[in-house]
Amino acid sequence: MDTYLETERLALRPFTADDAGLLIELDSDPAVMRFLSGGRPTAPETVREQHLPRIRAGYEKWAGRFGVFAAYEKEGGAFIGWFLLRPEPDGPLDEAELGYRLRQSAWGRGYGTEGSRGLLDKAFGELGLRRVWAETMALNHRSRSIMEKLGMTFARALPTPEDMLMVEGADQGGVRYEITAEQWRAG
Repeated sequence: MDTYLETERLALRPFTADDAGLLIELDSDPAVMRFLSGGRPTAPETVREQHLPRIRAGYEKWAGRFGVFAAYEKEGGAFIGWFLLRPEPDGPLDEAELGYRLRQSAWGRGYGTEGSRGLLDKAFGELGLRRVWAETMALNHRSRSIMEKLGMTFARALPTPEDMLMVEGADQGGVRYEITAEQWRAG
């Protein structure tokens, strides 16, 4: 499978039809899902029948330029999670969302920052984007820390979506951080 992006320690590649087990395992960890579903796992059939087909369809929709990418350690080849860089479904192609979901074993090792930095380099270089944003729950300090390390700045508070009202900190809502191409180059 073709590599989408390489950093010093990581390789990102498109998900294949055979990767459902990786996503099911990742989404079954209560700590990983804490700020997404209140710790409840994603049903395996939802991953197989909805999430993975939608991820794979995105590669075609955006001709491989954007999507959700499986992340592996270059040394040893361990799957550590995924990163995403993609525009809104019907949004402009010069703006994209940055996101990540990592296994607990990858936490605290700098992978979130490293993979995201690589995606921002690609976004503002090769892909010619003008803005990238990321969103998380207000209480998700680890994710917010990554955004801040990348030079992203707080843009606005977000209301908690209806399907996330059971998540810890739902009463505090979410946050959106952004960075422009100019800010990235100046940083």
